[in-house]
Amino acid sequence: MTREIILDTETTGISPADGHRIVEIGAIELLNHVPTGRTFHVYLNPERDMPREAEAVHGLSSAFLRDKPLFKAVAGDFLEFVSDATLVIHNATFDMAFINAELSYLEKAPIDMGQVVDTLAIARRKHPMASNSLDALCKRYGVDNSRRTKHGALLDAELLADVYIELLGGRQTALNLMTSATKAVEQIRATASQVTHMVQARAVPLPPRLTDEERQAHQTLVESLGPAALWSN
Repeated sequence: MTREIILDTETTGISPADGHRIVEIGAIELLNHVPTGRTFHVYLNPERDMPREAEAVHGLSSAFLRDKPLFKAVAGDFLEFVSDATLVIHNATFDMAFINAELSYLEKAPIDMGQVVDTLAIARRKHPMASNSLDALCKRYGVDNSRRTKHGALLDAELLADVYIELLGGRQTALNLMTSATKAVEQIRATASQVTHMVQARAVPLPPRLTDEERQAHQTLVESLGPAALWSN
């Protein structure tokens, strides 16, 4: 069974090397590419100011985050939720830089990038000449993102889950499988109908085709073979 975690973060800026921190984590569990309903969502106190540019993106103010937990308070729950699942992230190098920076502050081991799937890289391979932002992919694949007036980690993870399935082949693949299955069922039913028809008893039995002379000749032949004949055993 394949377990994946669709993950997104919101931050105070673009690089942990400049002292920026995570302020929101949103994650959704998939089993065999299907959401299970299990999620991980938390707002975090970044222990620093919120730049106006960042607040304009996600709408999270310093005042809102002031009473939220520190990352160290939720790190254990986060790592337990993620466990050994594959992390599916859009522009994964950005989010993973922040996650591993936060883990390093607690002297915890980083998450290996071999555990991560970057949907931005997948999208760029599939659509090399097009915009591959999350909004652009939602539009391309018909995923409703009308609630996304600002960035939000859990909402973006929900949208990315739908986009990820589409990048893998998604609804069209499922439709093809359903169509093939429907055709197979129809063929089985047709064959069964034919077999049923073949074994149905005739309303009026066919008259015998052997004449009395032919029947008598057969009987004479059998008797001439003697008592050791197969027909006599």
